[in-house]
Amino acid sequence: MKKFLVIGNPIQHSLSPKLHNFWFEKNKINAAYDKKEINEKDIKSIISEIKNEKIIGINVTVPFKKKVIPFLDELSTEANESQSVNTIYYQNEKLIGHNTDISGFELAIKYSKYDIKNKIVFILGAGGVVSSIIIALKKMGAAKIIISNRTKSKAEDLKNIFNKLEIIDWGETPNFDMIINATSIGLKNEDGIKLDYSKIEPNKFFYDVIYNPKETIFLKRAKLFGNKAENGKMMFIYQAHQAFTIWNKLMPEINEEVINLLD
Repeated sequence: MKKFLVIGNPIQHSLSPKLHNFWFEKNKINAAYDKKEINEKDIKSIISEIKNEKIIGINVTVPFKKKVIPFLDELSTEANESQSVNTIYYQNEKLIGHNTDISGFELAIKYSKYDIKNKIVFILGAGGVVSSIIIALKKMGAAKIIISNRTKSKAEDLKNIFNKLEIIDWGETPNFDMIINATSIGLKNEDGIKLDYSKIEPNKFFYDVIYNPKETIFLKRAKLFGNKAENGKMMFIYQAHQAFTIWNKLMPEINEEVINLLD
C-alpha cells in the first residue's frame, strides 16, 4: 500500500486525509493518506522516508512551507518563485519541492466569480502561503497589494522579494476591495484580528484561507456588515487536486460530492 502524509503544526484541523482517501477509494488506488504533527527537528527524517520509498508523497502546511526547502534537491518553477513548498515527491533520484497553492488560490477565486483585476487587496499575515497568494494576485491583475503582519519584519522580508508591496502596521485598516486572512488566527474561536468592521464600507470581499472551521469569526463578522465572505475550501480542494495528480498520474474529479464532503 502506498503511503502519503501531510505535515504541520498544528495539524488536527487538516482535512487532507479525508479528501485524498476519498479520491483513492473512488479511483481504486491502494493507498492511504495520514496527517502527522511534527516539530522542525523532525523535518529531515520525515522527508528522508520518501527517498527510501516508505512514503510516496508529502504535503506541507504551516509553519514548514519554507523550512522544508533546505532538505530538498530541486524546486519547481512555482516553488522557487514563491520560496514556498506544499508538495514533495521523489523523481529521477531527486527530492522535488512543488507549490500547488498559487494555482489553487487562482482557481478558487475564479470559482467564486470575483474579478481581481484593478482591485486593491489587503492581506493579513506574511507566512508560507502569502508569497503564493501574491504571485496569483499579480497574475490576476490586482492594482495594489497591501500587507500587515504581527511581526512587521516578516512583511518587510516579502517586500524584498515583491518590491511593489505596501506594508502597514498591524491593527491599521487601509482602504481595500478585498481582504484576505492568511494567518492562523481563526483556527480557534477567539479571533485576534483587530478590524473595525463598522468603519469598512459594505460589499467588500472577505476571504479566509482557513477552511476548517467552515466559518471563522472573521467571516461571520464580515457577513454581519454586508460583505461577501468565502473560506479557503476551494483553494484547499484545487491545491490537493494538483498534488494528487502529480503523485498518482491520475486526475481525480472535483464535483458536488467532493465539495460537500468537506462541509
